[in-house]
Amino acid sequence: MFYALMKKLFFYRSTVFFGLTLLVASSAVAQINGRSASNEFFLDRPESTKYAVILAGPTVGDENKSRFKQWAFSLHDILARDYGYSADTISLLFDNGEAEAVGAERIDAACDLNGIEQEFARLESIVETGDQITIYLIGHGSGTEDESKFNIVGPDITGVQFSQMLDVFDQQDMVIVNTTSASYGFSASLSSEGRVVISSTRSSSEKYDPVFSNYFIQALDNRNGDRDKNNRVSMLEAFNYAKSNVEEFYEEQGRLASEHAGLDDNGDALFSLNPTVAEIDGRLAEIAYIDNLVDETIGLSEEAIRLKSRMQDLERSVFILRGRRAEFLEADYWQQMEVLLIDLARATGQFNDQVNGVEQ
Repeated sequence: MFYALMKKLFFYRSTVFFGLTLLVASSAVAQINGRSASNEFFLDRPESTKYAVILAGPTVGDENKSRFKQWAFSLHDILARDYGYSADTISLLFDNGEAEAVGAERIDAACDLNGIEQEFARLESIVETGDQITIYLIGHGSGTEDESKFNIVGPDITGVQFSQMLDVFDQQDMVIVNTTSASYGFSASLSSEGRVVISSTRSSSEKYDPVFSNYFIQALDNRNGDRDKNNRVSMLEAFNYAKSNVEEFYEEQGRLASEHAGLDDNGDALFSLNPTVAEIDGRLAEIAYIDNLVDETIGLSEEAIRLKSRMQDLERSVFILRGRRAEFLEADYWQQMEVLLIDLARATGQFNDQVNGVEQ
């Protein structure tokens, strides 16, 4: 009876929740240790702001230079075009700060220690509690498990140094997407409760340049990674999209994979290669979205904006409850899930009526 009710409500209100019902049916979900504070992390609110920092380090060789530039510039443009980021909320620190005339206007500073320190100081002066900061690392990594580095202009920066720089953002939600070679040790240094960290490699010995960055950016482009069809891309969706395409790439090439991406979002610095199945990581990444709500509310009435935010809150609650399923008796779990899904369907219907001008 529950499923029959959901089917009627969902098909009546919006096809967007077809993907959501599939998600609810899935029992494979990641867990988070410690505080029950998944309720406190990654809360999308109309008044909150999302910032993106792209760090594209130097390289040698025309092929690598061209590839890193394309990735960095494409990521910048996609975030601005599709996800509501502006000149005030997205920064690109690129190589030595110089580029050919085409695309030079995107570059804010050099990817060196001074540029990174100044950018983080700027962010610290403007971010508010509950804002989200996403940092993308593109380029080369090096080192060992104990002292892995991200190659920048001038002396390279270690994971420990970088982590210390991020300590000032303890009131903000944070995502780090490290797509460099030998990224694991550096990424592990950044692990922290309430933080989503993605690493393109599972070991510092994976030193060949990964292709993970290319497919992660593809996941964002035109929302290709939006698996549940809610018109948003979560970090978990982008990770899974990129990981799957990396595996296909090596299979098609007939080569042994030289990179294995991992994700950590429970603060234990142990990266799951398959967070949707491992039941260790994935819960925060599932509710950490790249998009800005404000970009989706342009031209909407105040009531429609309120309903849009309500829909996102309810969808987020569905994911969180699903992640805590093991804590409930089966009947209690489905009772709470039913309430959430009914409220979600109603809010969606009210939102659609507002957008379509239907009188209440």
